[in-house]
Amino acid sequence: MFLGLDVGTSGVKAVLEDEAGALIASTSRPLALSHPQPLWSEQNPDHWVEAVIGAVDDLARERPRETAAVRGIGLSGQMHGATLLNRDGRPLRPAILWNDGRSQAECAELERRCPELHAIAGNLAMPGFTAPKLVWVAKHEPKIFAEVAKVLLPKAYVRYRLSGEMVEDMSDAAGTLWLDVGARRWSEKLLAATGLGLDHMPRLVEGNERSAVLSPELARRWGMGADVVIAGGAGDNAASAIGLGAITPGDAFLSLGTSGVLFRVTDRFAPAPQAAVHAFCHALGGLWHQMGVMLSAAASLAWLARLLETPEAALLAPLGISVDRPSPVRFLPYLDGERTPHNDAHAAGALVGLRSAAGRGDLVQAVLEGVAFASRDMFAALARSAQPIEELDLVGGGSRSVLWAQIMADVLGVTVHRVEEGEVGAAIGASRLGRLAATGAAPADVCRKPQRLQSFEPRAPQRAAYDDAYAQWRKLYPALKECIS
Repeated sequence: MFLGLDVGTSGVKAVLEDEAGALIASTSRPLALSHPQPLWSEQNPDHWVEAVIGAVDDLARERPRETAAVRGIGLSGQMHGATLLNRDGRPLRPAILWNDGRSQAECAELERRCPELHAIAGNLAMPGFTAPKLVWVAKHEPKIFAEVAKVLLPKAYVRYRLSGEMVEDMSDAAGTLWLDVGARRWSEKLLAATGLGLDHMPRLVEGNERSAVLSPELARRWGMGADVVIAGGAGDNAASAIGLGAITPGDAFLSLGTSGVLFRVTDRFAPAPQAAVHAFCHALGGLWHQMGVMLSAAASLAWLARLLETPEAALLAPLGISVDRPSPVRFLPYLDGERTPHNDAHAAGALVGLRSAAGRGDLVQAVLEGVAFASRDMFAALARSAQPIEELDLVGGGSRSVLWAQIMADVLGVTVHRVEEGEVGAAIGASRLGRLAATGAAPADVCRKPQRLQSFEPRAPQRAAYDDAYAQWRKLYPALKECIS
């Protein structure tokens, strides 16, 4: 048996998989966010640990025999969070999370301090990343900064509390702006730019490598054996890719969750920071990935449903399973700013082209298309630095809409596949990394692709119409930037 633990922002999820890769059981525990000031987003690191232990307690109580048989544990987690520890290994302050926006000024300062940052880290300095957060702490909380002995990411802190070992995997480390992403090692130059050194960083391993062993106390608590291996694990998106079997160069998927992620596997380090594309290490050695991120994907439809006080399903139903032409209304989905390709935390959403004849269906369709157009922006950004994507899997809550899947195919001009959701997720990917670390199995034997439920081909007439609509939509952001940002 293998245990996957996903330390998310809103909760912790734990899953049990058997030797054949079948999902046996799952459970979750919620987490709370703190926003003490505008743009701030923090969590108490010990709450992650309490939620993880509580979730495994639930599994041990409900499935004692299966939990006792666990041989390997994999960890996934929210990326970028700055967990600052003193010399005793205790947190000095609440963790500053990925969605914290306080360090915008420090990003510019960091790029001035280290002009080679883009080439080494493969990414722009953004407030979400870890390094600018430490520049902010040094400036605004100098006494705390002086006490920092180690900086860990969320799942690395959980690993430390489960095992006593401070270790990080390459995929999560790539989101700090301290990793030489091409060489897969900490960069002394990038660390020095934030006043840190190699001694502040945890040991690095690949995601499928053995990183630690579960502590004897917790092994006894859950009835497990004495040598339960903990894998390196992965950041949440790389772990989801493992769960999707996206481990071959060219594999790609689009996640329509609260935010949207376009993920493509590469066999080399392929940075494209000028387009706000992320270039990170994958969870397996010798692989990297590119990633475009939009901040409001399915969240845009949820926003409209809340505004109209109508359930999302009821909004979608009148449109059926496909539409013949683009909506006359255009929607910019920048409700919480945008990353790829604009890197504009102050970008705002908009509905444009409203007339008295516009109905609710036009607005709903505009929102679906606006997210699809923003996905095409990410698609184009990734295409500038590598081979074009020819097909992709669609996952996340938004993928359950057949209508949205067909719009995506028509807008992107590629085949889109809906896949079996039950076997997809960061916790499943974490479990499979735990299996790889414990057994030494080949990744291709463990990281299998989920079943494809339905495929959608771009339709020529709609594709042509969407090309024109997209060209007009592209003009909106620069035209409206000054008056709605």
